[in-house]
Amino acid sequence: MKEPFTAINSRFSGLSSKLIITIIGVIMLVEIVIYLPSLASFRTTWLEDRLRVGVVAARVLDAVPDVMALPRELTDRLLLSAGADAIVYRRAGQSQLIEMTEPVTPARAVTADLRQRDLPSQIVGALDTLLAGPGRTLRIVGEGDMDESLLELLMPEDPLRRDMLDYSRSIVLVSLGIAAVTAFALYMVVSNLFIDPILRVTANMLAFRKAPENGTLILNPSSRRDEIGILERELAAMESDLFAMLRQRRHLADLGLAVAKINHDLRNMLTAAQLLSDQVATLDDPKVQSLAPRLVMTLDKAIGFAQSVLDYGRETVVPPSFTLVPLRALVDDAGFEARLTNNPHIVFANEVPEDFQIEADAGQISRLLVNLLKNAREALDNSAGEGRENRVSVQAEMREKDAIISVIDNGPGLPIRARENLFVAFEGSARAGGTGLGLAIAREIAEAHGGSLALAETMQGTRFDITLPLAAR
Repeated sequence: MKEPFTAINSRFSGLSSKLIITIIGVIMLVEIVIYLPSLASFRTTWLEDRLRVGVVAARVLDAVPDVMALPRELTDRLLLSAGADAIVYRRAGQSQLIEMTEPVTPARAVTADLRQRDLPSQIVGALDTLLAGPGRTLRIVGEGDMDESLLELLMPEDPLRRDMLDYSRSIVLVSLGIAAVTAFALYMVVSNLFIDPILRVTANMLAFRKAPENGTLILNPSSRRDEIGILERELAAMESDLFAMLRQRRHLADLGLAVAKINHDLRNMLTAAQLLSDQVATLDDPKVQSLAPRLVMTLDKAIGFAQSVLDYGRETVVPPSFTLVPLRALVDDAGFEARLTNNPHIVFANEVPEDFQIEADAGQISRLLVNLLKNAREALDNSAGEGRENRVSVQAEMREKDAIISVIDNGPGLPIRARENLFVAFEGSARAGGTGLGLAIAREIAEAHGGSLALAETMQGTRFDITLPLAAR
């Protein structure tokens, strides 16, 4: 069989690798969010630098009455310093133009208006420049240094795009470095606080699962007061309880095996004694005749006790086989088996409606009913002669999604000791010499059907309510 969770032996696998990838991914997303405004700012600064050179050229144009009189060498130098092919200066409704000796006719032109200072427009322009192909002409529009003056520069966009690509590469390298260093630092911190304790707890769970009887594998919890500390302490407590439970069950299993062997031999001896008592009861001696019934009754009780213990020890867990069962007929059969039908001292009333049906395992529910009805009969037998009509009845009704089956007797009720240990094997018996196995088995059957068995509060007698879901499967 494939070993589970083998990946925990590697630090950089499983949860650790997911953590590292997540940290790096988050940092890169943050870097992208920072990168876009940074790229837009770089482009705006680059354009403003070119515009400032254009402003110097505009001052020259203002100082010269006739632009045409400027030496061509001077105008070319001004354009080269700005990196522009042409500069247009507008003020007071007049325009002045200087351009290279050999003007270039732009094939594709795009406008960069520096008067738009909002961040979204700058980011859109930066991405447009970065993703555009080569060969475009850039038209830079901005305000001059004079009132109501406007300056335009025509220049190739390729130098700006190259500088932005270089800047982007630098940002990517710096971002990767920051992401790597930050991810490593965060990983070491998170690993020390969370990953290592979780790996320790997981490894302990796997080791303890293989050998729960080994007390040295019980987790030694740390002194942390956070959720992981609580997890470690609770796991250690659970492992300690499981270790003690398994040891106790092993002892009980060994003891049960020994008791079963002793009980089997004891039952054989009691059976032989019962045969001898039957022969003794045929003697004519008056003393023997007076003592024989008590002897027979005592042996019957001892044999019944031994047989019930053997039956409980041989009990196997079989899941219920659900079928549609007519409850009234089932109660009639259970009453007959419990020796309530035609009982001369007890009135047995089957008050279940004729058409009442439940979805259950007929054999297991019959056994449940027999156990409860036997307990009712024995309670009434022990209280005979109290001046009332002894009565046992079974009722049934539908409540929402459940069927409620009630077994009721008008006996003396359960003593306090029996109520305190109700449904506990060998302790929940209401009569001397009883084992209490009947109620324990009855509750197991009810719970196996997805229902419950409970003692109801009554003014007189005893009432047990069996709750079974109508849709059992």
